[in-house]
Amino acid sequence: MSVRLAVVGATGAVGSLVLKLLAERNFPLSHLKLLASKNSAGKQIWFRGQSLPVELLEPGAFREIDIAIASTPDEVAAEFVPWAVEQGTVVVDESGYHRMRADVPLVIPEVNPHAISRHRGLIASPNCSTTQMVVALKPLHDAARLRRVVVATYQATSGAGVAGQADLVEGTKAVLQQTAYRNQTFKHPIAFNLIPQIGSPKTEGYTSEEMKMVLETHKILEDDSIRISATCIRVPVENCHSEAIWVETERPLTVDEARELWRRAPGIEVVDDLGAGEYPMPHACSGRDEVFLGRIRRDLSCDNGLTFWCVSDNLRKGAATNAVQIAELLAKQLAAATS
Repeated sequence: MSVRLAVVGATGAVGSLVLKLLAERNFPLSHLKLLASKNSAGKQIWFRGQSLPVELLEPGAFREIDIAIASTPDEVAAEFVPWAVEQGTVVVDESGYHRMRADVPLVIPEVNPHAISRHRGLIASPNCSTTQMVVALKPLHDAARLRRVVVATYQATSGAGVAGQADLVEGTKAVLQQTAYRNQTFKHPIAFNLIPQIGSPKTEGYTSEEMKMVLETHKILEDDSIRISATCIRVPVENCHSEAIWVETERPLTVDEARELWRRAPGIEVVDDLGAGEYPMPHACSGRDEVFLGRIRRDLSCDNGLTFWCVSDNLRKGAATNAVQIAELLAKQLAAATS
């Protein structure tokens, strides 16, 4: 069965990547509608050899649309998702607005595809930093049950959008040329700097980004007993989030066992040869859909501990690819239901 699909936020960075992935992955389309705000409505976008108009995101826009992939700010998602669901469209939402609702599945296809069957017209895609971590944690949790996870993230400026990228590029130029630059996104200079805050202040000194990693991981793995502590840091890297992760499991796992679990797991690529200087790095992982793991070693501070390094393209697997993968699963369900 071919799908009548809408892409909401089609002119944004993630929406544009969604369109590229739909073409690359040969998504089964019978009709594609592009939706955006009034600022972008009327533009033309080239897709599969034809120019398609960008239409206004409004209440009637979802008539006869099977699936919508949406990449919008939270406040936009809060407004339009009810319009779509009321008209029978299943929305794959990349915003954070609906993620923690009990009636909304939070899905990573390599981790919990079964959760899709519980949807009531809306499926949420997780935060980018959560997604890559949970893809890595899932095989360990299944094999030895996670007790504790500590993570420090090193998040690229692409996670803050086009303006965040400008703060890095133009801010770097300004430092090198010894000229002034006024930041558009970040409270502090990102060029030649690290900013140990992503998101707003929340409980006990943690930020909203850090609490997303805690709460979303619990929901996706369906296990609130895992103790999780996160520190999220913005770094002067254009694309790909990196994470240093420490885990403690109920039963011991050797490094070789963990490496083999990851090699067999979907969506993971192991790059781990310290002697040869081979490990995941943002410049090599950008433009890829896998979660890359390396620097795998025993945690010397506890008996059942492992530590490893994790890198993934936050715009692809952390956002657009994950949403398209969810839509692919929905398309298969639609095809099965009509066969």
